[in-house]
Amino acid sequence: MPRRVIFRLLPFAAALVVVLVIVFLYRRVLSVNQTTVALTLLLAILVISTIWGLAVATFMSLVAMLAFNFFFLPPVGTLTIADPQNWVALGAFLVTALIASQLSTRARREAEESKRRRREVERLYGFSQQLLVSGNVIALLNAVPNHIVETFGVGAAALYLDYKDKFYHSGAATRFSQEEMRRATLREEPLLDRERSLSFVPVHMGRRPLGSLAISGPLLSRETLEALGTLIAIAFERARAMEELGKTEAAREGERLKSALLDSVTHDFRTPLTSIKASVTSLLSSKDPLKAEQNELLTVINEECDRLNKLVGDAAEMARLDAGEFELHLEANSIAAIVSAALQYCKLALGSRPVRVDLPDDLPLVRVDFDRVRDVLVRLIENANAYTPADRPISISAELKGAFLTTYVADQGPGIDEMELALVFDKFYRGRNQRYLVQGTGMGLPIAKAIIEAHGGTIGVTSQLGQGSVFWFTLPIAAARGDSR
Repeated sequence: MPRRVIFRLLPFAAALVVVLVIVFLYRRVLSVNQTTVALTLLLAILVISTIWGLAVATFMSLVAMLAFNFFFLPPVGTLTIADPQNWVALGAFLVTALIASQLSTRARREAEESKRRRREVERLYGFSQQLLVSGNVIALLNAVPNHIVETFGVGAAALYLDYKDKFYHSGAATRFSQEEMRRATLREEPLLDRERSLSFVPVHMGRRPLGSLAISGPLLSRETLEALGTLIAIAFERARAMEELGKTEAAREGERLKSALLDSVTHDFRTPLTSIKASVTSLLSSKDPLKAEQNELLTVINEECDRLNKLVGDAAEMARLDAGEFELHLEANSIAAIVSAALQYCKLALGSRPVRVDLPDDLPLVRVDFDRVRDVLVRLIENANAYTPADRPISISAELKGAFLTTYVADQGPGIDEMELALVFDKFYRGRNQRYLVQGTGMGLPIAKAIIEAHGGTIGVTSQLGQGSVFWFTLPIAAARGDSR
């Protein structure tokens, strides 16, 4: 007889031996009444059912009923029952034994299930602790399958990441189909393949699928598999957020370093520029007559000093804006007052050029830093002035759109090619057809963009070749934020 069959029959043989021992004890050693015998047999059946389950307990109940009838109910030594009351007693004994066995088996099963779940919860906790150790996404993805194998004692594990279309396996050989893992990503709940002892778990962050997890070996409960998918998704998002935060901090520190470096460089540049400017100005205003050639050269030096000074100033300003190292002093201001201040600043550069200003009287106040927005308008006006023929006007207008005031600066220049419209606000970019005709640093529009966006507004441009360009920006009105007008 095969060893496995013998092993399965041993509990039944043990139950039979227990019944025979009880019968022998009460027939040969102790003299007790029938009630004591019945209770002893019931107690033994409960113990057996707790140890070996319902099947063995049912077998023992039938054997105990027959033994109780044969050895303790009159007429003793036969299976005949003379007293009808004994039929009731025997039936009650059998029913009680079976019910008690079933209840005991159920209690045992629930206790085992409770222990199993407790062990899985403890393993899940340990697994979550392992996931929290890594802050690197790549290291985490490579470690997850091995952590699952070590923590839950399964055969092998694999993780599939959908957006990378990449698989990460544990060290053991795997039997997972890549196509099955891709399909599992789209599922709403785990798939348990009991025939192959495989589990496929979707890894979702809310409703967003990230990938899937496959496990071979002992099947874990559906609840544990779902918890694993959730823990992996959370750990992955946490690690990715930490990496993004690290990159952001590194970029911010880089911008701060660049700002500090530029501040130092601009200081070193401005010191000799100031000396040169002062010297040139002194020579130009000297009472001693200068030759025409000398005067022209000094004028060129003076203008180039101004241009270099502006370049250095724009570079420092751009660095501070990129690093976020500037403060806005927000107050309710009139756009008409800002336009007037900008035009006054640009008066010398504009010369005799006509400027058309169309600002309705009922425009609301805007919540802005006056000097910063004036600087934006100055840059747009200077830009329009540089690209517009001297005999053509520049137009400035504004209108209310919802909770924002939109201001327009229109020129009648050559216009901007459609391919270049998306590039005009990039740092150091200058139009390919105009970069050699008009002086500039390529930082004016990026600075204007940074200032407007810091106010919570937007900036843009529309253009048509041969017709000119219209630069516009929006600013939040003061009333929209609860400010008094």
